[in-house]
Amino acid sequence: MAGSGALARAAAYFDGGDFVVDLARRVAIPTESQAEVRLDVMRAYLAGEVAPPLERAGFTWRIWDNPNPHAGGFLYAERIEDEALPTVLTYGHGDVVMGMEGRWREGLSPWKLVREGDRLYGRGAADNKGQHLINIAALEAVIAARGRLGFNCKVLIETGEEAGSPGLHDVCVRERATLAADVFIGSDGPRITAERPTIFLGNRGAFNFEATVDLREGSHHSGNWGGALANPAVILVHALASITSASGQILVEGWLPRELPQRVRELVRDLAIGEGDDSPEIDPHWGEPGLSPPEKVYGWNTFEILAFGAGNPERPVNAIPGKAHAHCSLRFVVGSDPEGFLPALRRHLDARGFQIVQLERAKKGYFDATRLDPDNPWVTWTARALARATSKDVAILPNLGGSLPNAVFAHDLGLPTIWIPHSYPACSQHAVNEHLLASVAREALLMMTSLFWDLGEGPTPFAERRAS
Repeated sequence: MAGSGALARAAAYFDGGDFVVDLARRVAIPTESQAEVRLDVMRAYLAGEVAPPLERAGFTWRIWDNPNPHAGGFLYAERIEDEALPTVLTYGHGDVVMGMEGRWREGLSPWKLVREGDRLYGRGAADNKGQHLINIAALEAVIAARGRLGFNCKVLIETGEEAGSPGLHDVCVRERATLAADVFIGSDGPRITAERPTIFLGNRGAFNFEATVDLREGSHHSGNWGGALANPAVILVHALASITSASGQILVEGWLPRELPQRVRELVRDLAIGEGDDSPEIDPHWGEPGLSPPEKVYGWNTFEILAFGAGNPERPVNAIPGKAHAHCSLRFVVGSDPEGFLPALRRHLDARGFQIVQLERAKKGYFDATRLDPDNPWVTWTARALARATSKDVAILPNLGGSLPNAVFAHDLGLPTIWIPHSYPACSQHAVNEHLLASVAREALLMMTSLFWDLGEGPTPFAERRAS
């Protein structure tokens, strides 16, 4: 079998326990990108954990400082075997969200990897330390078995993705020539289900904004002033309620894509959303009427109120608050106009008498929407390679429902972007009790080893393009 030596090495790495040992060591490093005090920790993670296996595999590497002095740096590594061979750029992120110590289930800690059955608990196990560990280990296995990759490989690991990837755009524009490649293959996010290998080709965008009603300084006794003073929370609740119907259908003109493409409908027609023991139950009545849950998540725009505050929620008192505030988010697909979102909402609110509501675009959390053509030759080639490796039907998503910095690779670097996630929907990323499934990790390791082996064997879309 082609690549059997590489597959045997990859299997031994996982089955012998080395994968878990390496992941545990990485999880123990608190690379929280929302905490500026962790910048030295994140640099140590790149140099001490990510770089050594790449160096053993014949990659040269260096660390690029972030143009943003408040954000972590980037590890860049490359192995150039022959300029005539195809070049793959792969990506991951070493930073994690806040650990949330003390809130995990008894017996668990964000900074200690704990295995319970099929689950490997720890902050970053799924997002994203386990995922880029898998891909680098697969590259190592191919090189050890064949003595070469058979293609050129460039690796970029950042440490700010969970904070909106500050500096990533600037670094990639500055280093565009260095990062030049024929295809981008990265791993982040979840599969459609734990059992089904998945490819996604882009991401929904994220547009966050603040909505505020600020009427006066301080609060005033509701018995003495109730009925005479306007309540900012009541005003803001009514304003926000006008944005959607009671069942979540967006009502703001200019907030929706022009259409749901037929090709997108075809790709998601037979998909299910969030199967698994820990997945919430789907609310079929919620959102855009006439669309299936997968069409709503992967092909349409959604509005969410992420946080709402007025008064003192923890210790309510009988007082009318002076101010109310909401942090809101719009997830959007290709075909939307993000620069028009706030002007459209301004017109919508003003027409309903809510001129007093102040709107401000959030300073962080913006991601552009991207979607590679599902019929791109690299998509077809990758799907076939993964199907051969796993003997499973591979799900192809037009884009991830969530957001990540794919626009940097698709637009700034001009690459076809292929994402192969190694987690699953109920992994609790960004929450307490985050975990990676060992069974998925093992399958992913063998799958990526097989994929990288096939990239070195050919034919690939690169060879076909060169021949034409």
